Amino acid sequence: MKLAFVGGTGPEGLGLAMRFARAGHEVAIGSRSKERGEEGAQKITEAVPGATASGGANADVVPGADVVFLTFPYSGQQATLEALGPALDGKIVCNVVAPLEFQQGVGAVALNVPGNSALQEAIAQLPNARVVSAFQNMSAEELQHLDHPIEADVLVCGRDAEAKQVVIGLANEIAGVRGIDAGGPSQSRYVEMMTSLLINLNRKHKTQSTIRIVGL
Repeated sequence: MKLAFVGGTGPEGLGLAMRFARAGHEVAIGSRSKERGEEGAQKITEAVPGATASGGANADVVPGADVVFLTFPYSGQQATLEALGPALDGKIVCNVVAPLEFQQGVGAVALNVPGNSALQEAIAQLPNARVVSAFQNMSAEELQHLDHPIEADVLVCGRDAEAKQVVIGLANEIAGVRGIDAGGPSQSRYVEMMTSLLINLNRKHKTQSTIRIVGL
């Protein structure tokens, strides 16, 4: 498949793109500027020999993509989705956004979202897209260590069952990772909030912990 990463020049977007490029998918790295997107694509080809990668402005990488990943900070979600608008109609959109901020002396803090979750807000903004959420709890650093499997479960939320299965299938292509259907859009709130917990745990214990669900 062709996978596009809107805001893909950050560590999370690049890490996911590297993993999926290694699995044989074509990846397109988007940014607010064409030049930064192209620089991101170059990082992919340097990390993954033989990868098919391109880069450009966010609006340029969306056409032709089978799945579009939203990999930018929560503060940019509303404006970015307004700008892309109808270009995302009919597409599977995977929201990797976790609403959080960093406070001095506290660390990462989960934000209260008026729509209850970043996913629910994205669904409201993109009524004609097939929006799900996933990958918020994965370490960007670990994603870029391509020679190491990641022992993690990826919780996928949304109301489009087919779109969820596509994203679960992609998650399963990352060595050590298992994709799990975690329910509807309202459940994404709890998955998103766990991101701040993991960041703080990792800082405290100087590690790269993630989520694993037992009993399934």
